[in-house]
Amino acid sequence: MHKIVLIDDDINIITSLEMVLRSAGFSTNSYTDGLVAIEKIKQNQPDIIILDIKMPRIDGLEVCNRIRKFSDIPIIFLTSKDSEIDELIGLRLGADDYIRKPFSHNLLIERIKSILRRFHKESVSIKSKDVLNLSHLTMNNETMLCSWKEDNIDLTATEFLILKFLISRPGVIRSRDDLINEAFRESLKKEDRVIDSHIKRIRKKFLSVDRNFDMIKTIYGIGYKIQ
Repeated sequence: MHKIVLIDDDINIITSLEMVLRSAGFSTNSYTDGLVAIEKIKQNQPDIIILDIKMPRIDGLEVCNRIRKFSDIPIIFLTSKDSEIDELIGLRLGADDYIRKPFSHNLLIERIKSILRRFHKESVSIKSKDVLNLSHLTMNNETMLCSWKEDNIDLTATEFLILKFLISRPGVIRSRDDLINEAFRESLKKEDRVIDSHIKRIRKKFLSVDRNFDMIKTIYGIGYKIQ
């Protein structure tokens, strides 16, 4: 049974989501305080986190930022209709998806199932020899580990899928739609800015170990390629 952590200061939303998720076959742990949630997650990591952005004391963006320092657990943000800036910041911090309030419970369940299908290896047959190499870049599909010049690059699962798709055909331009379909293949339609945000994070991580890293090329108006 997959475990989901809910973090929201609105007890009514927590109660409602707990009922829906449990009826869908998930187990849940809920927290109304972001700091408490972070400590609990460190002790016992769930399969997915559903995180509200607007919370007192410590908001969801900071919660996401702190979690990303020790874990790549998939994170879905709950956002309000007018919080586009927060959505972009959240994606740059490493969130995997977002859903705007008010939302359909069925929609949320589908987003959760889509992420679980993408992120958990039991749903995918992967051979241990499936290792990709290009120049100083190495990607291991079995362990989802990535390295550059023997330095580990800590990618989220979504970032790994995007980079893997680029490296599979070096020099070939991949449109944003191609990357969206690959990284979110079973999710609903995403906007271009989602891919742009993930690419920025991927580049930043490589640049943190090699300031001369420039393998990922932007083809303006079209998409990206790696060479």
